[in-house]
Amino acid sequence: MSPLLRYCLFGLVFFPGQALASSGALPSLVQDIGVCIVLAGVLAIVFTRLKIPEIAAILVAGVIVGPVGAGLVTDPSNIETISELGLILLLYLIGLEIDIRKLFASGRILLVSGLLQYPLSILFGMAAAWLLLQAGIDGELLQGSYVPLYIGFVVAASSTLLVVKLFQESFQLDTEAGHIALGLLIFQDIWAIAVLAVQPSFNAPEISPILLSLAGIVTLTLIAAVIARFIIPVGFRWVARRPEVIFAGAISWCFMIVLLGVKLDILIEWLLGINLHMAVGAEMGALIAGATIASLPYSTEIMAKVSVVRDFFVTLFFVGLGMSIPMPDGADVLVVALLLTVIAILARYLVFLPLLYVSGLDRRNAVVVSTRLSQVSEFSLVIGFIGVNLGHISTGLNSAIIFAFVITALATPLLFHQAHAVHDLLAGMLGYIGFREPPSRESAGNESYSLALLGFHRTASSLLHEIGRNRPELLSDTLVVDFNVKLHPGIESLGPTVRYGDLCSPETLLHAGVDRAKVVVCTVPDDMLKGTTNLKIVTAVRQMNAGAIIIANAIELGDCTRLYDAGADYVFLQRIETARAVDLAITMALAGEISAHRETMVSAYGVPGLRNEVM
Repeated sequence: MSPLLRYCLFGLVFFPGQALASSGALPSLVQDIGVCIVLAGVLAIVFTRLKIPEIAAILVAGVIVGPVGAGLVTDPSNIETISELGLILLLYLIGLEIDIRKLFASGRILLVSGLLQYPLSILFGMAAAWLLLQAGIDGELLQGSYVPLYIGFVVAASSTLLVVKLFQESFQLDTEAGHIALGLLIFQDIWAIAVLAVQPSFNAPEISPILLSLAGIVTLTLIAAVIARFIIPVGFRWVARRPEVIFAGAISWCFMIVLLGVKLDILIEWLLGINLHMAVGAEMGALIAGATIASLPYSTEIMAKVSVVRDFFVTLFFVGLGMSIPMPDGADVLVVALLLTVIAILARYLVFLPLLYVSGLDRRNAVVVSTRLSQVSEFSLVIGFIGVNLGHISTGLNSAIIFAFVITALATPLLFHQAHAVHDLLAGMLGYIGFREPPSRESAGNESYSLALLGFHRTASSLLHEIGRNRPELLSDTLVVDFNVKLHPGIESLGPTVRYGDLCSPETLLHAGVDRAKVVVCTVPDDMLKGTTNLKIVTAVRQMNAGAIIIANAIELGDCTRLYDAGADYVFLQRIETARAVDLAITMALAGEISAHRETMVSAYGVPGLRNEVM
């Protein structure tokens, strides 16, 4: 594109630095970042208005400013360097989200699926490549003895960056699907690091590089855990009243562990006199740094502050990815990219889903996790790039891998939010081939309940605790309907009857015994429900149980009238209930009686941290 056309399109703000010499030229790094951020922001606003995923806007911005487009970035390495920081900070925040006890509470599900999913997916990808060749699709891009193996790598891993970002934005990282997805992503990243370690020696594979890489990860984790256990808490206590210093300390900790991992070989050689090749990549180092301080009381503050900086760098990460999108050499590149996309998605339902289900995850969550992991990983881009440099695959196939990543990245927001709808669509077929819902005990035809709780999350967990404190005899006369079977044993241990059930199905509610409950409470707000709403639930319950007292959950003020019209007897809004409690605390504080109020609350309800709740 000519400079004249470039200036006409983007205006003086995008002029090259040398053209602005008369008014003081910007350093190329600052100018390149500014160009990328401005264009990405403008396009994000437009795309959001058009209801197109914002990631598409950022990728398009990268294409426009990159060599394929207007070439507005003077030095692409500037953006590549900055985007690497985005990936490091993202993995640091992921580490801060990791509660090892919750993560591995899934036990067999996570262990079995984490260990087997990656290698089985590689075999699936290799088999798919062989079928393509048998079908006569043997273009130049698919030629080479290593091509099936690399296709296996492409379909075996999902995007940590995309998936975790969506889980965080939807506040679902602490759900069972969130725990399993995050655990699988961590296992995938470890597998991918192992692949990178042995990739140069594919001609003569050795097990030692893999073992040494894992030994490096374990060594770095132990060092970080010891420092985080005995030294870091002391430093944070010193600066607890200085939030800006907490931020600086948190970033320093992240990059200290990252640098230690990258330089681990130098440290070991200095201590032992030998180079064991145990260096740990920056991304894994950042993950370890976050995980080792996740239990500190300051972790929430750290996440809030680092996330702002993270979003800036992650935007540049996707701009840099857009800049790397090549001009297709021909239609075969796009055809192979589409084939890789199809194979990757099929792997989720033919490998991920059966493995998760067989290892103990219920059918709905197995489908949800598999669907939400339906994209190509950033690690696949790195593996493909190195494969080109090693002569294992062609530049054309590497371009197809990049396009496959872009296609699946654009589809990820839609698949993420429609995962439960996908389950409902596949439910009949899955049931037919043997993937059934967890069995629930048949309810007696004349069995009735004083209370039925529909859905079980934070509100229901706290409510059950209050019932146990104030009216323990009611627990044995309470029915809980929820599809998260992982929570069922904990709920049953408190006394209630638990039925597996999907709240969007009136037949399920009827079968569970909701029609014989005196009081029915919809405990889950609409933004947490999948495939239904409180309005639909109230309507269905009122039709099957005309005499029940129905208590519904609302988010918007206008929802109250609609819920009352549908048959609800009482509607609560969590934000109003919270506001009333805080307003009382403010009143007591202004009267100089906040200490007495706190003592009254503790006396009446106990110490929050000591509550024995299911969640």
